[in-house]
Amino acid sequence: MIRRRHELSDAEREFVGPLRPVSLRGRKRLDDRKVLVGIVWKVRTGTAWRDVPDRYGTWAALHTRFRRWALDGTFERMLRAARAHEDEAGDVAWLVPVGRSPGLGRSEAA
Repeated sequence: MIRRRHELSDAEREFVGPLRPVSLRGRKRLDDRKVLVGIVWKVRTGTAWRDVPDRYGTWAALHTRFRRWALDGTFERMLRAARAHEDEAGDVAWLVPVGRSPGLGRSEAA
C-alpha cells in the first residue's frame, strides 16, 4: 500500500487499532481505520472538513466520528497509550517541567 504524506503509517494504524471504540450499532458503518486516517489527514493538513478527499469517506461522517471520539475520550486514550509506549522505549524527553501541568501558561500558574 502506498502511504501518502499526511496519512498514518502501517505501524501507527496497528498501534491505535485496539484503542478505537467498538461499535455497538447493528448497522454497517464506515471502516474506523479509514476514518481515523481521514481525520489525521485533515488535522495534519489543516484543511476544512469539506475538503477532505472522498477516499476517506464523506466529510460529514468523518466530522461526526471526530466529535464522537473527542467526547468519549478515544483520542485521550490514544495519546496516553502513545506516551506510555514512548516512555517505555525511552525514546522521548517530555518538554513539560516536573511538577507543572502542560495546560498552564505563565499567567495561570502564578
